[in-house]
Amino acid sequence: MGMTMTEKILAAHAGLPCVKAGDLIEAKLDLVLGNDITTPVAITTFEAAGLTKIFDQDKIAIVLDHYTPCKDIKSAELCAQARAFAKKHGITHLYDVGEAGIEHALLPEKGLVAPGDCVIGADSHTCTYGALGAFSTGVGSTDMAAGMAIGENWFKVPAAIKVTLTGKLRPYVSGKDVILHLIGKIGVDGALYQSLEFTGEGVASLSMDDRFTIANMAIEAGAKNGIFPVDETIVAYVSGRVNRPYTVYEADADARYAREVVIDLSSLAPTVSLPHLPSNTKTISEAKGLPIQQAVIGSCTNGRISDLRQAAEILSGRHIAPGIRCIVIPATQEIYLQCIREGLAETFLQAGCALSTPTCGPCLGGHMGVMSAGERAVSTTNRNFVGRMGHVKSEVVLASPAVAAASAVAGCLADPAELMKGV
Repeated sequence: MGMTMTEKILAAHAGLPCVKAGDLIEAKLDLVLGNDITTPVAITTFEAAGLTKIFDQDKIAIVLDHYTPCKDIKSAELCAQARAFAKKHGITHLYDVGEAGIEHALLPEKGLVAPGDCVIGADSHTCTYGALGAFSTGVGSTDMAAGMAIGENWFKVPAAIKVTLTGKLRPYVSGKDVILHLIGKIGVDGALYQSLEFTGEGVASLSMDDRFTIANMAIEAGAKNGIFPVDETIVAYVSGRVNRPYTVYEADADARYAREVVIDLSSLAPTVSLPHLPSNTKTISEAKGLPIQQAVIGSCTNGRISDLRQAAEILSGRHIAPGIRCIVIPATQEIYLQCIREGLAETFLQAGCALSTPTCGPCLGGHMGVMSAGERAVSTTNRNFVGRMGHVKSEVVLASPAVAAASAVAGCLADPAELMKGV
């Protein structure tokens, strides 16, 4: 029996000729990732176990992105612990305030992840790197500690769901709408400990940023990972970024899948997830008019340059509605700089938006956009659980940058196509 992409990558990193769903394996790691919340826990575990050496100073990345720039003394102490550990062990890839970014946008940008890699990160959205044809998944801080020490981790090989994409997206429909539609279709546990393997002729029409968004939210369907086949788009993206050899893996024609889900991209409309689950999806035509108090455009899901261009197109020559707060967060310093160069920063500021340095802050209710009781935000982030962005009686609606920008202008959930047409 043939193997899926995920099975092939895991087999290669385990030194095995083949693996199948359910197998328990030990696999070598190409990269171990942590952030300012999870790395200190891993460090404490690492040192409590009596460990004194890391496996490879070039294969560990620490990104200080969640509560940075530090919002309080506790966050400052956590960052100080991470900095000290990185200095002690000579870790090459420490990204701090001023040169950092949101980890899952930053690492691909820096060329630290390549097709065929096996990556773990002490952050659930580490599955983002499947957009590059890598196996990447989130783990706990204990697994991060072990990974830093020995460069290996154990896995149960996941079964796979084949997600076949056909057609092309319509204007103002993006990767965010694709993944929200999928999660709405199969549920937040619809891919529990399974691999979402995207394929079909529709993949070619998706930009890298679309693919990053889709893979990023695989975890919101319960998936172990999401992964895309390596094509010209991926090769072009890693060219000039990845400076080491990599291996391209392809699913076998007779690979075994638990099931297949088919999505016609051309049939999709802008989609939102209403509180309090990513699976509570509605099209914008069904949800428009719902009042909001805040809009957040950014995060590891939708803070890339195409996301910000889309938002700026809608905000250009317009102003956010009275009483609405709109926060725009470029995902990396390079993206922030690109916003300045292209005039997007000016567009955001003239529209009445707050433009922030890269941070995860509002996504997890940390800072830069915490809500009080009774408030509702439309956000391009990835989770809308109870209390996710502040008070347990606040609400988060997940949406694309286009919908978030249009809603900021309208003061309620709004269809970007209608706004642009002057409807």
